[in-house]
Amino acid sequence: MTTPDRDLDGGLDRDLDRGLDRGLDRGLFITVEGIDGCGKTTQARRLCAWLEDTLGSGRALRTFEPGGWGGGALLRRLLLDGTVLTSRTELLLFLADRSGHLDAEVLPALNRGQWVVCERYTDSTLAYQSWGRGIALEEIEGLSNWCRFPAPDVTVLLDVDEKTARSRLGARGKLDRMESGFETDFMARVALGYRELARRYPGRIVVVDGAADEDRVAAQVTERVTERVRQRRRLEGERT
Repeated sequence: MTTPDRDLDGGLDRDLDRGLDRGLDRGLFITVEGIDGCGKTTQARRLCAWLEDTLGSGRALRTFEPGGWGGGALLRRLLLDGTVLTSRTELLLFLADRSGHLDAEVLPALNRGQWVVCERYTDSTLAYQSWGRGIALEEIEGLSNWCRFPAPDVTVLLDVDEKTARSRLGARGKLDRMESGFETDFMARVALGYRELARRYPGRIVVVDGAADEDRVAAQVTERVTERVRQRRRLEGERT
């Protein structure tokens, strides 16, 4: 697997270990975002494997939304394969799944000191349900705040054009209910939403060209995540 130069700035192994040793009593929460077909699953898997190599076995957890917890299988089927009658119903199902996922998987792992890599999270809801479906952004943000969903420490946005993403999905065969948005301008609106979110939250969201070859994307992802870990460490050092 291609990784950044481990001699950079004293070595990534030692760099990340020092970050953990500086009193971080919880792991870091990393989310991987982008439109369908951008490569989230592949890059989340590679990032998690790299973290395991870097931090040690058992120090990273890879999960996903919707459905990445014990009670989430039914919700995932309803959202991706079922018939959801209204955009409001769809939104509430996603939020219900996220609430269960956080309680069952994400928060316990973070509290154990694990680093969590999650495919899709709150940015997906904003991009798909606000820009895509047209629900007011402030309504979604208000519900998320009421649910007390924690913000990720780092979000990796795999930016890819709709033509490339659609071609990748076509190679898989049948599209699910969300992926079929390529047949209208829905996915273009979602992509626009992601780019706007990256513009609004540059301190959290790092943008990586998802159209590049897999190894190059993986190298960019690990490099950008490492940069954000260093930034967090510096900020914590300034506060102490």
